[in-house]
Amino acid sequence: MNCERTKEQLVDYLSSQLSDVEQAALQAHLAECANCREELQAVQGVWQTLGKVRVPEPSEHIRTDFYAMLGTFRESAKPAPDYSLKGLWQWWLELQIPLPVLRLVYSACLVGVGLIGGYWLSGQRTTTQSADQQEVAALAAQVNQMRQVMMLALIENPSATKRLKAVNYTKELEAPTTRVVEALLNTLNNDPNVNVRLATLEALTPLAQDPTVRLGLVRALRYQDSPLVQTALADAMVQLQDPRSVKPLRELLKQDNLDESVKSKIEQSIQTLSNGRPAAPSTLQSNDQTLVSPQPQRAAFVAV
Repeated sequence: MNCERTKEQLVDYLSSQLSDVEQAALQAHLAECANCREELQAVQGVWQTLGKVRVPEPSEHIRTDFYAMLGTFRESAKPAPDYSLKGLWQWWLELQIPLPVLRLVYSACLVGVGLIGGYWLSGQRTTTQSADQQEVAALAAQVNQMRQVMMLALIENPSATKRLKAVNYTKELEAPTTRVVEALLNTLNNDPNVNVRLATLEALTPLAQDPTVRLGLVRALRYQDSPLVQTALADAMVQLQDPRSVKPLRELLKQDNLDESVKSKIEQSIQTLSNGRPAAPSTLQSNDQTLVSPQPQRAAFVAV
């Protein structure tokens, strides 16, 4: 016997509704538990107070009020008229309607049923197609979000192959987020692998309509030390026709250890940007053991 069980049986104990076994167990618990004895005294007080409450006498109008309430209930509980299909059909047959009018009404009913059915089926088909399109759009959004999460997870991987895979994921994204763009720009400026930087540049160039990406590509010129990346960036600046890149390109020309072929390419790019004419495609073979394709901005690379 615990305190909770004892408190549940106090009312039955006071009204003598417990069995002998239960009553003996409860009394034994009360003898040991002071809290339950206090609870018993409180219940006894309420019990005695309720016993002193006077039972109200019935009103002399109780019979009249009862029958009035009963009459109101009977009025509200009257059964509604039963309009069965059989009765409606019998009423229809009893009407004296000319046969041509009946045929006209019958034809109009058929046309109405056909129109209603066609409208309902068309609405159902439209609703189904709309629901399918929403599901496809939601699924595409989830796939796009999953690719972005995977790209951000792989871009920090120590393996250059994993980082290349992360950059390739961005080419399949419909609308890269700000975090993805920032991760790509950081990779272009700081990744130790030339192939990863070239792939990142290739992924960023189609996004250059974004002012943040375009400005990031211009600023990336000062961080590059690889002739291949420098040349690819110069080609990208010419393709984008961004005059803000002229100053960073001239800063590159001041480097003492600048490769002669890269120097020539940068000078050509500066001249093209100044004149506003597109540059001719160029090919570069350097000691980085990486190949650059003849097309501007499209750099083929070997995974390291």
